[in-house]
Amino acid sequence: MPKKVDHEARRQEIADALWRIAVARGLDGVSLRDVAAEADISLGRLQHYFRTKDEMLLFAMRSVSARADKRIRERIAAIAGVGAEGVAAVPPPRAVLREVLAGMLPLDERSTVGALVGVAYFTRAVHDERLQEEARQGIPALAAFLADLLRQVHDGGGLRAPYAEGDLRDEAMRLISLADGLSTYILLGVHSGEEALRLLDAQLERMWTDGR
Repeated sequence: MPKKVDHEARRQEIADALWRIAVARGLDGVSLRDVAAEADISLGRLQHYFRTKDEMLLFAMRSVSARADKRIRERIAAIAGVGAEGVAAVPPPRAVLREVLAGMLPLDERSTVGALVGVAYFTRAVHDERLQEEARQGIPALAAFLADLLRQVHDGGGLRAPYAEGDLRDEAMRLISLADGLSTYILLGVHSGEEALRLLDAQLERMWTDGR
């Protein structure tokens, strides 16, 4: 009988090859043929899964996002711990907010790969309407999630300044912009990961009523 092919696993192997190239030399000018060679498959085989470089990059970016989301959820779960009844405790919204923002920074090999793929994605998305759509959907959703966390902190009296609903959404976007900027500076060597985390924590501390 013919061997059953796990197409999703094959697509992920191709994305992994793209990530390795991104880390080694960036993706500027990289072709489908280059990725096929890195994945040790024929160009025709690769094009069976991805017709264009943009299709492959979009899949790789979504895969990076999914892995980052899983990693952040695991860190949040570790912070929450287990309650007295053996049930997972609910982590405080402040801690969740910090872990989400810290999880956006390229602080280790896996997150650095994700950041480099993100740079390549951004470069192509600037001139591609279809790729831009991913950001237009994803960023507002992330901002809404962070704004909800800020709302919970605010309702508990944990924010220094009184915020209206629109102010919380704006604050969430500012925090996302801070994390994006710090990520860029880490990649460029302007800041170390430790320095970026210090700056992020300093901004959050300014927001909390108890300063920590």
